[in-house]
Amino acid sequence: MNGIPAQVFKQNLETLSVLDIRTQREWDDFNVGGIHIPLDDLLRRINEISPEKAYTLICYNGTQSQIACQILSAKGFKNCQNLEGGLEAYLSL
Repeated sequence: MNGIPAQVFKQNLETLSVLDIRTQREWDDFNVGGIHIPLDDLLRRINEISPEKAYTLICYNGTQSQIACQILSAKGFKNCQNLEGGLEAYLSL
């Protein structure tokens, strides 16, 4: 599983396919766009994303998105990366 530093994420945000796995409330409070599938719904809604596509997974501090990357990897997704430090790191730039 790969990680992407917050600075690189910020510089490339427009070209990345973002998968935000935070709760609906967290998404409503602040989001950077992309696809929103909460971690609790990921397996149930996995058919909404393509295993052939590259995704950058985000959460608040990087822990849950790292878990989501592991779940997706186990399901055959080969191109997932985790935003290191999550949105917390991104917002601190």
